[in-house]
Amino acid sequence: MSKVDLSKWTSKNIPKLAKQLQVYNTAYRAGKPKISDAEYDSLTEHLRSLDPNHKYLHTVEAESIENGEKIRHKVPMLSTEKAYKKEKLQAFVTRVEKAASELGIKKITFRVTPKLDGMAGKDEGGILASRGNGLVGVNITRVFKRGIVAIGGRNKGPGEIVMVRSYFEKNFTKDFDHPRNMIVGIVNADKLSAFAQKALKAQKVHFVPYSTLVNWSGSGKDLVAKIDSITADLTKKVDYPLDGMVAEVTNEKLKNYMGATSHHHRWQIAIKTKGETATTTVESIGWQTGKTGRVTPVLRVKPVSVSGATISNITAHHAGMVRDKKLGAGAKIEIIRSGEVIPKLENVLKCVKKVNIPSQCPSCKGPLSWDNDFLVCTNNASCPAQSTTGLRHWFKTLGTASGFGPKTLEALVKNNITDIKLIYAMKEKDFKKLGLGDKQSENLEKALKDSLSESVEDARFLAAFGIQNLGIGDSRKLLAVYPLKDLHSITSEKMEAIPGFGAKTSGSISSAIRRLWPTIKHMMDLGFTLRKTPLKAEQEALVASAKNPFAGKHVLFTGKMEHGSRNDMKVQARSLGATVLSVMSSKVEFLIIGAKASQKKIAAATSHGAKILTEQEYNKQIKDSEE
Repeated sequence: MSKVDLSKWTSKNIPKLAKQLQVYNTAYRAGKPKISDAEYDSLTEHLRSLDPNHKYLHTVEAESIENGEKIRHKVPMLSTEKAYKKEKLQAFVTRVEKAASELGIKKITFRVTPKLDGMAGKDEGGILASRGNGLVGVNITRVFKRGIVAIGGRNKGPGEIVMVRSYFEKNFTKDFDHPRNMIVGIVNADKLSAFAQKALKAQKVHFVPYSTLVNWSGSGKDLVAKIDSITADLTKKVDYPLDGMVAEVTNEKLKNYMGATSHHHRWQIAIKTKGETATTTVESIGWQTGKTGRVTPVLRVKPVSVSGATISNITAHHAGMVRDKKLGAGAKIEIIRSGEVIPKLENVLKCVKKVNIPSQCPSCKGPLSWDNDFLVCTNNASCPAQSTTGLRHWFKTLGTASGFGPKTLEALVKNNITDIKLIYAMKEKDFKKLGLGDKQSENLEKALKDSLSESVEDARFLAAFGIQNLGIGDSRKLLAVYPLKDLHSITSEKMEAIPGFGAKTSGSISSAIRRLWPTIKHMMDLGFTLRKTPLKAEQEALVASAKNPFAGKHVLFTGKMEHGSRNDMKVQARSLGATVLSVMSSKVEFLIIGAKASQKKIAAATSHGAKILTEQEYNKQIKDSEE
């Protein structure tokens, strides 16, 4: 394996870097990697620092599969917040305890499981789907026929495809840096390599559902105090490649209350070990503008080797860090590379006397203003960087219009088409005028029409507008109190009264909603098929009136449903005032079963005293209650 030198890749040869990454990725998929995972990740992050909007960066390489039936995940497969230090873990525990206190929950149990380092997927309804972009994956059920073993049986939900670590170390370390390289080849390749055939024949490649993993459970105090011994103990019990541990709360009511951002669940965190450190010197600072106008710094440092890769760029998070730590050309710093992926600033060993903070946006040259520690470009309407990242956020978050990738968005912004209202008014002929191909233009018009007709949660629709601090999870909380159509009059005081919204964020979010309301209203009037978030008052009224047997009850669905998707049934159950569980719990009161329902869940529900209803019985009880 070769060592990568990031210093030779500059802004002048970005296309060559992207092309080289594609070569490495193709080899990786074929099970014949040319560089290690750490080196590949280092090159990818280097490309991100040079051109954060480059089209190559907006795919999930390890779990992106080109051929196969597209599968939309009923529940998005979110990423996980990460903690490399005990202070971050303690902050997570404190956040959970605060939420529990607001609910009146006195005893909190945390569960820790090993964090597998493989290829993520979800096995349910007889289909194993890759994680893909988190919203849509690809049907890869065929891998079971190839010889991958489903640990614990089929249809057990999310998990990862991994190889037995001891078997890999004994047989393949001379040819592969990491088992994941082989896994990708096994899943993607039309023809299996000799290595892959050997591992599959030995039944050493497994799909491991997260629910089958060994675990530790205990209090938040013990979690923080004993995390090192917990990690050591669980690691000994698992013969798979690991990338740390995952801690989460077990109380379903608390999980539902804490919710999620568009990126991760707030009730869960990945615990990773501290990486290797090194000392280097800052040579210059680059500045980048994001979708909300925030201008963030990247430290260009003297190349230094850390964890097998040569590092030349470090994130500095915000302008306040540059100002307060007195960073600039000549500063001597200590960097850390945790998880062998993204290098970060650990300590400043020698600061500079004069700090240079930009006064103009690096994208549009407009004026910058301070928002606490962040520099912000206020030229929201015509800043190219904000327009591109904002449009990308819209289409990615909404998840119902395919085809609007980096190249298409670049063509739109280049022609000053940055308003989402104008884009949804475009026809095939308008896209052709931008220089896009005939078929692509036809597909883009169709994608916009499909986007209007495909059902989407109103909280996802609201979050797609890219309002700072208002992701999908917080949008649900807001819409459970105020319906979308009434948000034009939302005030800071009204928002602050909702649990989970602070005084500062309430002011900025409510102000942004009022400012964007003409656009939000226009998009609503286009006729999007929005699934309404049940109002909290409606849920309470349903429970109080008890007109149906499920109001105020904890309901869990399992198996394949015949009269609609399970996700649609969950939406309906919430509208009836029920609390829908995502996993089996002692709180379950109704288990609704479809075809091929989990016998384990049925047995567990029976032990908890829950009522077991078929899909037909469930629908009949709803119908009877309405008569």
